[in-house]
Amino acid sequence: MPLHNKTIFPANRHALYEQHGYSAAVQAGDLVFISGQVGSRDDGTPEPDFRAQVQRAFDNLHSVLKAAGCTLDDIVDVTTFHTNPEAQFSTIMDVKAETFPAAPYPNWTAVGVTWLAGFDFEIKVIARIPTAAN
Repeated sequence: MPLHNKTIFPANRHALYEQHGYSAAVQAGDLVFISGQVGSRDDGTPEPDFRAQVQRAFDNLHSVLKAAGCTLDDIVDVTTFHTNPEAQFSTIMDVKAETFPAAPYPNWTAVGVTWLAGFDFEIKVIARIPTAAN
């Protein structure tokens, strides 16, 4: 019998999901694949202040993880996208250090891109749903 994937949305879905036709996350087995989260306001527009935009992206990520029954500790893979990595690096590292203050850290890949639909930072992750046996 094939496994069925389950879509996951946070309690306060932001407008981008409907506007662009995608799910916040998809659960496949005990893994959760979370779509790229950006620093959007509730109406889907970008937060103009870069540090606040990065923080909002992490906050949006946290909301999706919570909806999936996960926490930041359940993340196994992170990919971030940056429109100007060299100029943005220190700000992103500051927010990252606040979010993941101590080891063990998830693996992380950062990618420089030229366009993020009006945003300057995006984060997507894969997390494992915790079980009582873990």
